This record gives sequence, structure tokens and C-alpha cells, in this order.
Amino acid sequence: AVELKVEMVGIREKRLRKCLSKLKGIEKVEVDANSEKVVVTGYAHRNKILKAVRRGGLKADFWSVQNELLCAYASPSYGGLGFNNF
Repeated sequence: AVELKVEMVGIREKRLRKCLSKLKGIEKVEVDANSEKVVVTGYAHRNKILKAVRRGGLKADFWSVQNELLCAYASPSYGGLGFNNF
């Protein structure tokens, strides 16, 4: 599975799925709009998946440990420690 961070501001999930539907080898696409995390399952190359999403005009990058930390701080379950406090 390939994990991507995709900027979902004003973007519909349908558009994202359309970008990926053109690639061969993709079996499943899971989208978590809140954390902007997209998990693509299949046997397509990770770079091709990223390029397809970017070609669709979306800002995307590979998911990293840094993104996990940002989501933890931005989530309401952490007592509202959001980006507003910085």
C-alpha cells in the first residue's frame, strides 16, 4: 500500500479517485479527508501513483512520520492543541 498526504481543501474525493482510476494495478483507494491521508492498495508503482495525483492538479506527497505528528497535534482529541496556539 502507498500512503499519501493530499491537500483536500476544496477538493472532492471523486476528483481524486478519477485521477487514480486511470492507473492500472490499483485495487483500493481509502480516503481520510480529516487527516488528508490517502491509502492506495494495489501493485502500481508508488511514483506513478504520486504523479497521477499531481497531474490531476492536487498537491500531494508521500505520507511521512512528520505527517503523523502533525495530525496528532491538529486532532481535537489532544485537548485542542491546534495550529491556532502557535
